[in-house]
Amino acid sequence: MPKTLRSRGHRALIAILVATRRDAQLTQRQLADRLQRPQSFVSKIEAGERRLDVVEFVAIAKALKVEPGVLFERFLRW
Repeated sequence: MPKTLRSRGHRALIAILVATRRDAQLTQRQLADRLQRPQSFVSKIEAGERRLDVVEFVAIAKALKVEPGVLFERFLRW
């Protein structure tokens, strides 16, 4: 299996996360604060420099106040 970092699917996942954050009217800093992580954590994810694991994906979804399954469904429909 080829690497997924910066793949088409990875870019789609990032786009979904960024759009969801913006729809929630949150800055990267505000999302990072909710995650108790530095702003650079969110920035690196959104820039495609960092891959997410499942635990981080769920934490981000919850911080965005969206069910993780809803975000995953958006990704599956991409």
